[in-house]
Amino acid sequence: MSPSNGGNRGGGGVAGFLLQVLRGRWFMMFASFLIMAGAGATYLFGVYSKDIKATLGYDQSTLNLLSTFKDLGANVGVLSGLLAEVTPTWFVLLVGSAMNFGGYFLIYLSVTGKIPNPKIWQMCMFICIGANSQNFANTGALVTCVKNFPESRGMMLGLMKGFVGLSGAVFNQLYFSIYRDDSKSLILLIAWLPAAISVVFVYTIRAMKISSHPNELKVFYQYLWISIVLALTLMALTVAQKLCKFSHIGYVASTIAVCVLLFTPLIIAFREEYATWKAKKHDATAVAVTVGKVDVVVEDKNVISHNKDGNETEIVEDKTVISDTTATEDKIVNKDVPCCGNICRPPKRGEDYGILQALLSVDMIILFIGTFCGLGCSLTAMDNLGQIGESLGYPQLAISTFVSLTSIWNYFGRVFAGFISEIILVRYKIPRPLIMALALALSAVSDIIVAYPFPGSVYLASVLIGFTYGAQLTLLFTIISELFGLKYFSTLFNCGQLASPIGSYVFNVKVVGKLYDVAAMKQLAARGMRREMVKELTCVGNDCYKLSFSILAATNVVGAIVLMVLVLRTRKFYRGDIYKKFRDEMAANGRELALSGQQNN
Repeated sequence: MSPSNGGNRGGGGVAGFLLQVLRGRWFMMFASFLIMAGAGATYLFGVYSKDIKATLGYDQSTLNLLSTFKDLGANVGVLSGLLAEVTPTWFVLLVGSAMNFGGYFLIYLSVTGKIPNPKIWQMCMFICIGANSQNFANTGALVTCVKNFPESRGMMLGLMKGFVGLSGAVFNQLYFSIYRDDSKSLILLIAWLPAAISVVFVYTIRAMKISSHPNELKVFYQYLWISIVLALTLMALTVAQKLCKFSHIGYVASTIAVCVLLFTPLIIAFREEYATWKAKKHDATAVAVTVGKVDVVVEDKNVISHNKDGNETEIVEDKTVISDTTATEDKIVNKDVPCCGNICRPPKRGEDYGILQALLSVDMIILFIGTFCGLGCSLTAMDNLGQIGESLGYPQLAISTFVSLTSIWNYFGRVFAGFISEIILVRYKIPRPLIMALALALSAVSDIIVAYPFPGSVYLASVLIGFTYGAQLTLLFTIISELFGLKYFSTLFNCGQLASPIGSYVFNVKVVGKLYDVAAMKQLAARGMRREMVKELTCVGNDCYKLSFSILAATNVVGAIVLMVLVLRTRKFYRGDIYKKFRDEMAANGRELALSGQQNN
């Protein structure tokens, strides 16, 4: 029995089974789903940003500066990555939960007037700290799951980031049922709930020895279908709540339905662990390959086994002998790669890079530029959804709908990028950077729709913005893990996404915010008013975002072209078997397990 599935710990009976469940890989995955579902508070900024703007008297440039610090906190995860290299996972999760509660609770106190109005730099610090907690959840739960399921990393990343994408819609349902339409109280909800989830499951998330599981692919697809049903339910509720006026009881009932779907993966976790628990009783016969000491001879799927009398059961030529537990560990176990290794002689793609080797490589620089263009523009579009809807005359409920649609299609983008890219990579050897380039091209289409709006266009734009953003994020993390290995993945993926907040700052503050305020000032001048005569600078009409989002569309096209260079550089790598070393490691663990079982019997 593999230690990763509970091993022989816990003994028999109900208590032993429950202990195995709590220590098993599948319960860990379920707990990670819940942590991820609570880690998307940054996507709700469009709902409560108007409260911040109105309460504290900010103009659009100041609000965009605040959203940029939110994006900075959400994407600068170097601290969490480095902390994960030297501390256990439970400590990383606890630090993240404390930051989440502290940052967002201070924002709540500010907008409700319970503390004196903070200065702009203080509000920027509050939201940066709160948003940065998302990286600790990612590093603690997501990175651990990828390391526990390395051969299914695309699907795992798609599921994990998919639940993050759904979190905005989930929180919308929760706050409508608890606080009704009080968006200030939404800030309080996102302060305490994600922190509580991390604390509850803090000891469940941990790295385990990787091993094969006969139903692994089947279970992943079952989780996928559950998450799809959850996403479709959230989308149906979002549309229904727009068309019909829900009572408070209606919101409570819809929230209960959403929570039931969120906890459905727990049933699968119990089922898989029960099957494993039953299999423990047959270890003596299921694990043993022969009786006594076994020498295994391997060469291109040809095997020679010797029994106690030394009689060969099959003879092959050019054989390589592997005796007892020596499973060619030098070829399978990762070498001790220093974090600051020789940057002039990096390893082959797919091997474990040092941190500096990866960060200074040409592949990472190209990926950084593409991420700067793609995710920077997507974050800018998401952060301005509330103001876009307001400028075009949409009501507050419709603006909340935009955020929910973005969140839901953010999910679809993430799982599409995780599962579909995995399928076409395995079947057709199509490089993942090509799919990421296509996502940027589709993002350019969403920007054009915002720049040149038509009736109902913001609904379509919300869908495309959410889908392309989710796809880019999952593909970024997966590409980094494939090109540079998993040795320092927790640090490298956090460094890789630094381009996102940098791009968000440039496009959000220097482009969109500035041009919005220019358009608003022109409207004030046309009415014969000065800036000092209004508390809140607001632009109304189709021209508010025309120029700025045309610039974003052009930037996305440039990013797609840059990523095509990475496609050309990595096409040979993706044509090979990029997961071979992990299958070798699982085979080695299986042989070690078999010999261990023989010795115990």
